[in-house]
Amino acid sequence: MNSGEALVFKSTGSWYQLRDGEGRYWQARIRGRLKMDTDIASTNPVAVGDWVRFEVEDDAAGRALIQDIVPRRNYIVRVSPHNRNQKHIVAANLDAALIIATLAEPRSSNGFIDRFLVTAEAYHIPAIIAVNKLDLYDTEQMEQLAEWQEAYGLAGYELFPVCAKAPESIRALSSRIAGCTTLFSGHSGVGKSTLINTLMPSLALRTAEVSAWSGKGQHTTTFAEMFELPDGNSRIIDTPGVKEFGLIDFEREELTHYYPEMRALLSGCRFNNCLHLGEPGCAIKEALEEKQISHMRYESYRAILASIEKKW
Repeated sequence: MNSGEALVFKSTGSWYQLRDGEGRYWQARIRGRLKMDTDIASTNPVAVGDWVRFEVEDDAAGRALIQDIVPRRNYIVRVSPHNRNQKHIVAANLDAALIIATLAEPRSSNGFIDRFLVTAEAYHIPAIIAVNKLDLYDTEQMEQLAEWQEAYGLAGYELFPVCAKAPESIRALSSRIAGCTTLFSGHSGVGKSTLINTLMPSLALRTAEVSAWSGKGQHTTTFAEMFELPDGNSRIIDTPGVKEFGLIDFEREELTHYYPEMRALLSGCRFNNCLHLGEPGCAIKEALEEKQISHMRYESYRAILASIEKKW
């Protein structure tokens, strides 16, 4: 084989692990002009989940050159961790995006979850929520979980309460992502690696305890990497833990389009450019009063809108 197409399984920033149609793995680097040829201005022109065209550089050593990217079905981006004015492609060609959150050790904010959900909506990727460490929750945290279930249920999202260490606890979630390529994301310490280890016991990903003094997780995943589940039809893309999910290229007036429960009501607003903050004849505010939309989600909308306004 001198050339062909392959799927990107791992990205380290300068080298990429590819798997071709025959199941052979290649260590590849990017052809020099590729960065200029891509149509998305990002800090990483090739992402895990991409299909690429490659040329063999050294067959015996298993090295290749990435010549081109096959047109993506979809992709998801966030603010680059290295440059806040640039995009970072998190992953490509996804069937679902899973945000893993916790209400203890460490506690995830619903604002962080909603930024992830907004981004998934903007890039037309179905989003799923898993709330992990169910075994650690006290009465107050279980009440908070019930509030999240109601709020995200009203918005049309699937939320799975799980204990990543218990196989029976993740059975419903496992069924949901069967046959899919699913992005796994969340803060460090929420249990991504533990959850993946339970789904794939043979993998034995490294995990770390949450820091006792900071209450925050320690990074165990350094680079994005894709794993194939034992069924051969399902794939997980594991990503490094993120402190925040920064939005990029969002306009103020379009934000409600990425809140499904609000999007369905927009035609009822008196003004086309309504920001749903206090304008007369606002269908969103009316729905809020009638409890068709959760106050938690509305407040996160206001917070995200404020962050967009500051940048604007």
